[in-house]
Amino acid sequence: MPFRAAPRSRIMDVMDDGIRVGLLLVATPQLEDPNFKRTVVLVVEHDADGGTLGVVLNRPTEVPVDRILPPWAELVTGPPFVFQGGPVALDNALALARLPGDGEPLGWRGLDAAEVARVGLVDLDAPPSLLAAELLQLRVFAGYAGWSAGQLRKEVEEGAWYLVPAESGDVFAGDPSRLWQEVLRRQGGDLAFVSTFPDDPTLN
Repeated sequence: MPFRAAPRSRIMDVMDDGIRVGLLLVATPQLEDPNFKRTVVLVVEHDADGGTLGVVLNRPTEVPVDRILPPWAELVTGPPFVFQGGPVALDNALALARLPGDGEPLGWRGLDAAEVARVGLVDLDAPPSLLAAELLQLRVFAGYAGWSAGQLRKEVEEGAWYLVPAESGDVFAGDPSRLWQEVLRRQGGDLAFVSTFPDDPTLN
């Protein structure tokens, strides 16, 4: 797994910059970077001094999971494809899974975020049998999104991202192509209006 585990107390804290684990970064129409245009990113680690790690939730590839992680393929829910989690470390896979109950079994580390309760990172080097009986949902990603300390806050201030609460269902959306619109629409007000913007502004 490409993620360095941050100390649990740091993960749980709400940082002064307003960014925290369990929030979604929703690309604004002004964000034209092809790596992130119309993306929805779940913040999975945040340290105000060390930076932010996130996973893009709405970029499925055409690569079936069984091509790169055969032992985990039968446990994947939703589209049976690898998702592109971001532009960093594309040759590394990570997975997010939702479990029932309140324990923390071997091979799974909860995000400790109320909005995405019981969603956590999976150790893909562990035997799938450790989690197979408990898994409710599982999705595999190649790569992740990363920002150095202060970089994401600057991008938010420049109008590149909306910060909104996540829901567990966002992580495992059955139709990822609609996730950007659906997340914005449920916010109501101005953001619901933004959800109607066409992908090509010249068509508006």
